[in-house]
Amino acid sequence: MEYRNVLTTCVYCGAGCGLNLQVLDGRIVGVLPAKGHPVSDGRLCVKGWNAAGFVYNPGRLRVPLIRRGKKFVEASWDEALSLVAERLGAVVAESGPGAVGVLVSAKCTNEENYVLQKFARAVIKTNNVDHCARL
Repeated sequence: MEYRNVLTTCVYCGAGCGLNLQVLDGRIVGVLPAKGHPVSDGRLCVKGWNAAGFVYNPGRLRVPLIRRGKKFVEASWDEALSLVAERLGAVVAESGPGAVGVLVSAKCTNEENYVLQKFARAVIKTNNVDHCARL
């Protein structure tokens, strides 16, 4: 049996807290705060303590799904991204950029959220950007 701690960054908000994933034989079995981390300094919120809970969830999507008729079927990333770009472009062409809204997530880093809002404003030309952290 091989046990190790893997230092990583919590995925639940953009704060960037440090945590150690407890890994036993290649499988995550727990989470511990990273002592002396410059952001979290050995502390975690309740979400951070449970930051690895989704990893082995049987309902977790592992590949893109696209709708074919009334069913969702697995697709390649290239196929899924092309479909999204095509459909998003069609909405903007038909109804204008104001018809599009972008919801960003606290699970993204601040940098990722910045890129998403920049994409919304510079590429789609919409200011309809919202974030769950404002609630």
